[in-house]
Order: sequence, then C-alpha cells, then structure tokens
Amino acid sequence: METGVIRVLASRWQGSVLVCGKCSKKIGGGFGDKGSTPLVKLLRKGLGLKKGRKADRGVVEVKCLGVCPKNAVVMVDGARPDRWMLVPAGADVEDVVATLTDPSVPLPSPPSASRPLSAGEREGARPALAGWEG
Repeated sequence: METGVIRVLASRWQGSVLVCGKCSKKIGGGFGDKGSTPLVKLLRKGLGLKKGRKADRGVVEVKCLGVCPKNAVVMVDGARPDRWMLVPAGADVEDVVATLTDPSVPLPSPPSASRPLSAGEREGARPALAGWEG
C-alpha cells in the first residue's frame, strides 16, 4: 500500500454510540441479571446489531472519556454529541436502548454552562471537572 494514500471502507453504520471502557471496568460490568455484563455487550444485543461494519449502528468501547462518575458508565450517542449520558450501574438496558432509538424520548437538560454546578449535579465528578465549561 502506498504511503500517504487514504483508503475508504464502506460501512452500514447510521450512527455510533461511544461507551467509556474505564467506567465499565471500574464497576465490573455492572449490568444484566447478575450485574457483571458490560453495557457495550448489552447495548449491541438490545439494539439487535450485527458485528463490525455490517451493523446498522456502531457501539464502540473507548478509553476514558474523562468524566469518571461514581457507579455509572459514560455513554455518548453520536446523534446527540452535545448530551453525554451517565448510565447508573444496574440501569434497565431496555430504557437505555429506548433513549438511543426513540427520538421522542427526551433527555434531561444539562445544567447551564453560565452557572456553576450544584453539589448534587457534580456528585461523582472529579473536582477538576466540576466547574468545567466545555
């Protein structure tokens, strides 16, 4: 293959979901009947996805996203990248799938970036990120 040449591969993905791998590891999976199944695995199953590029949507476990909540996993829906979701350990994966597939399911509004976060809003966030205005 020539250096400097970009190749393009076809994919059937209509969207993507990013799931923090560090959060998943910290809670030991945290989902499913026994509470030990990773969110990524249950999302792929719940969305009925095929493997790899043949899937309708990509569910990708990524390195740390830098939020690090307590007892939750950070998830980013590529269709709504401005709203990162904190999925608590043990949450019903069917509800998470509904949030991803049904646009009529509203997401809670994030706190305004113009005001500091309250103690309840930043619970579980690392102190360095508590007042972050990204």
